Amino acid sequence: MSPIFTFIVITLGLLAVLGIVVGVTNDAVNFLNSALGSKAAPKNIILAIASAGIMVGVMTSSGMMEVARSGVFYPAQFTFAEIMMLFLGMMLGNIILLDIFNSLGLPTSTTVSLVFGLLGSAMAVAIYKIATSDAYSITDMSHFINSGKAMVIISAILMSVVIAFVVGLFVMWISRVIFSFRYNKMFNRIGALWCGISFTGIIYFAVFKGLKGFLPAEFMEFVNAHLGLALLCVWVASSAFLQFLKLFKVNILKTTILMGTFSLALAFAGNDLVNFIGVPLAGYDSYKLALASGNEQMTMEALMNPAKANFWIMCAAGLIMIVTLFLSRKAMNVSQTELSLSSQNEGQEKFDSTFISRGLVRGAIQTSHFFGRIIPKKLQAKIEKRFEPLPREEQTNAAYDLIRATVNLTCASILIAVATSFKLPLSTTYVVFMVAMGSSLADRAWGRESAVYRITGVMTVISGWFITAIAGFVISLIITLILVWGGWIAAVVLVVLCAYLVIKGNFTNKKKEGKETKNPEKFVAGDSADVMINRIEEVCKTMDQVTRIYSRTILAVFKENRKVLRDMVKESEELFLEARERKYQILPSLRDIQERDINTSQFYVQVIDYMSEATKALIHITRPAFDHIDNNHQGFNKEQIVDLKEVNDEVEAIFVTISQMLRRKHFSDIAIIIEMRDHLFDTIDLVMRNQLRRMKEGEFSTSASMLYFNILNETKTMVLQSRNIMRSLEHFVHESDNYVAFRQAVNAKAGLLEDVSE
Repeated sequence: MSPIFTFIVITLGLLAVLGIVVGVTNDAVNFLNSALGSKAAPKNIILAIASAGIMVGVMTSSGMMEVARSGVFYPAQFTFAEIMMLFLGMMLGNIILLDIFNSLGLPTSTTVSLVFGLLGSAMAVAIYKIATSDAYSITDMSHFINSGKAMVIISAILMSVVIAFVVGLFVMWISRVIFSFRYNKMFNRIGALWCGISFTGIIYFAVFKGLKGFLPAEFMEFVNAHLGLALLCVWVASSAFLQFLKLFKVNILKTTILMGTFSLALAFAGNDLVNFIGVPLAGYDSYKLALASGNEQMTMEALMNPAKANFWIMCAAGLIMIVTLFLSRKAMNVSQTELSLSSQNEGQEKFDSTFISRGLVRGAIQTSHFFGRIIPKKLQAKIEKRFEPLPREEQTNAAYDLIRATVNLTCASILIAVATSFKLPLSTTYVVFMVAMGSSLADRAWGRESAVYRITGVMTVISGWFITAIAGFVISLIITLILVWGGWIAAVVLVVLCAYLVIKGNFTNKKKEGKETKNPEKFVAGDSADVMINRIEEVCKTMDQVTRIYSRTILAVFKENRKVLRDMVKESEELFLEARERKYQILPSLRDIQERDINTSQFYVQVIDYMSEATKALIHITRPAFDHIDNNHQGFNKEQIVDLKEVNDEVEAIFVTISQMLRRKHFSDIAIIIEMRDHLFDTIDLVMRNQLRRMKEGEFSTSASMLYFNILNETKTMVLQSRNIMRSLEHFVHESDNYVAFRQAVNAKAGLLEDVSE
């Protein structure tokens, strides 16, 4: 046996582990989001229940291993050497593709990536055989490729996207009309019956989708023969059991959600495991067959035989899935995409609007107006009352409530179970996501303020699914062509390259996540004094960063240090994004400030706006400075450097004074800042006149002069906005109804005694 095939088998084993990691990262959204979005339990409890479902799923897995072995191509037409290159090319392309989607935070279908990756790899080997053999022509492609199966999968996916969205929308609308957002009273009456329906759907899903290979065949035949009676019995038993739990004050909504999470995790592990390890196991089986025969050119018709999964390999795969579930940050990133698109709360949207989303929203508004004219006003009023949101003091920070989470799990479970009973292939990712989007629309989570952005997000995710098919096919096709023509050299190079790209991508993502932790602090409720202290400390932190970035930028321009300037551009952009995000987070803070102190809210709005403008001015300094040096333009001359150093020293003095005032939270010296600002502006006017004189004398570089003037003008803007921040903070504090309490809280933190009675 050639060493290259041993290398490929070992590589496939390592890629199987990596495939599980990136696959679970992508697919965790399928079974976690309903529980996470509704905060049905602490995160670790949710992960533990999902982990239990995963272990049961892998140990009872019937799987679809035949898809990896013979579902897309005819193995009898390929030799052992060709089939090993086919499997290696598919795995390399698949892992790169999934890692790209995970890094972007977009859920996609591992089933589609598997099927079209295999299709691309098989076609690559078929092209190689046709090109290198006189026995075949391009018309013989159908002898190698089973394209009919791929077409069935695509058609089922298209249907599932529409059906799942419509079902989620309809069931959620009915559920909300029944229960409203104030569902406790009605739920106490019929909650057990309603959750009993969910339990029935979830149990049916678990039996037919997850445990059908584990349960006795006679039992499954009996259930299929008396399906209506079986479902009725399960519903009655479930409702009675849930009513019994209610007697002991158990929250049956949370119980239903956690059971649904277990069920979906079970089905995910039992049926989607083939997407991660099916190809490596098929490669290992092929290796054993060739090793036993001693013939590397044997054809692989043996792969047509049913697969027999090794119990210990399946358990090991389950453990890797569980570890990934707890440790993967990207899994939470992918989950966050769906949660942001379905959240009932307002905030900064992840996607921008497009002309398509704007057109759809306008069409929906016009349709709503049309039905508003034909539906009786009394009926409209009753329906509107059922969708009336909770008052702010009763709202939680959960993305949506327990009713919607239950609807999401129930609809997804039933749809997947029905499709499975009819032996229709579909993607659990597509069904779960589209049900969640349909329920979000019905629950009016997509309001006038967010609809265009969320529709864009849904279209982005859906288009990503189809890109998965195309990209999976193309990437696997190209990689496998390189492998079959390049041999062992190409195999080694591509394996190393794939490992590098994935490791680099994960490392970069962690750095990014680390930076994202620097986002502005979420508003934490407290008394009015604490609110003011927290806001001032937030401004102090931002102003310190502005000072540091500005000073380092000016010095880096003097030294023409491109690396430092590039870093300053990144940091200034992050600072601006933080300031912009504060605008989207201002509403809850503003409401709380108004509840405690109505006089200060307008000044807090001004502070946030001025901070955004100051950071924007900083970006307008760092970006042109980096572009100037990056394009290798001429630097500043000695006179320009001397003038800018004087400006920088005065700017630094102003910001040091501001920082001291912010730390003391005392604004009695604000007149000093105004004097320093006026002196700085005089200095800037002077150095501008100096530069104009130098230009008149012909001692100038055009690009350097443009950068010079830009820095001076944006410096004036930045300092002006900083002074405005301090003036608004002064009003924010001194015009507060709780100024005395504020000073006492500040002094208590500093360990000072001060008379604040006046």
